[in-house]
Amino acid sequence: MKKLLFVLLISILIGSFGVGSAMALTPEDIAKASALEEILKRGKLLVGLEAGYQPFEMQDEKGNIVGFDVDMAYEMGKAIFGKGGEKKVVIMNTAWDGIIPSLMTHKFDIIMAGMTVLQSRNLKINFCEPYYYIGQSLLINKKDKGKYKSYKDLNKKGIIITSKLGVTGGFTAEKLMPKAELKLFKTEAEGALQVANGLADAYIYDEPQVRVFAAKYKDTTMGLFEPLTYEPLAWAIRKGDPDFLNFLNNFLHQLRGDGRWEQLKQKWFVDYIEEMAKKQ
Repeated sequence: MKKLLFVLLISILIGSFGVGSAMALTPEDIAKASALEEILKRGKLLVGLEAGYQPFEMQDEKGNIVGFDVDMAYEMGKAIFGKGGEKKVVIMNTAWDGIIPSLMTHKFDIIMAGMTVLQSRNLKINFCEPYYYIGQSLLINKKDKGKYKSYKDLNKKGIIITSKLGVTGGFTAEKLMPKAELKLFKTEAEGALQVANGLADAYIYDEPQVRVFAAKYKDTTMGLFEPLTYEPLAWAIRKGDPDFLNFLNNFLHQLRGDGRWEQLKQKWFVDYIEEMAKKQ
C-alpha cells in the first residue's frame, strides 16, 4: 500500500512539473520547433536592427539600409536559401528599446545590430559566438586637445559627457566618470553633435562609431580611441533553439575562414570611414 501511494505521489509530481512531457520530446521535435524550420517554410529571413549605428547599420543617401551587419545578413541568406538568397532577407528597422521584446514576440528571427553581450540581456535571449569585439572610446573637441588625454581628465564636476540612451556608453560613463554630468540622447548623432558644436566636453560610444564621427566632423573633433571597456558583439536569438544557435556559430566560422568577414571589415571599417572623411 505504501509503495502504491509513493508511486502515485511521484506520478503527480512529474505531471505537475511537466517532466513527463519534457521527457517525451524527441530530437526531431526540437528540430521542428527551431526558427530555422520557420524560416525555411516562410521562405524569408527576418532580421531586426536599428539603422543608426555606423558602420554596422545605417541609411545611405537613397534611404537604403546598409552596413557591416546588413551585408552579413545577406551572406546568411545565401547560406540558408542558396543562390539569390540575399533577396529573401528582410531588414526590419526597429527602435533600440523595443528590439529585444520584438525578437521575443516573433516579429523577426534574429537581432543583427552590433549588440553587446550583457549578462542582463542573456537572461532574456541567447547569443551566438561573438563576431566583433569593441570597447568604449571618446570623441572630444579639437580645442581640448592636450587638455583631455584620457577618461580620468573628464571625471570632474562641470564636465558634460554625452551618449545614447540605453547603451553601454552611458553605463561606462556612470562607472568611470561619476563626477561628470551625463546627458543621454535618442540617437548617436545628437550626442556627437553636442561635442562637434562645443556644447559638451566628450561623447562616449563604441570605438567604430567614434571613428565614424571623428571622420565626419574632422574639422572640430578628434577621437581618443584607446578602449575603456571590453565588449563582445553577437547576434541574438530566442532561447531554447540549439539548432539555430549551432547553425549561426558554424556560419560565422565559415565566414571568417573563407575571407568574407575580413573583406566586409575592410569595406565598412576602413574604406567607408576613409570615404566619409574625404567628403567632409
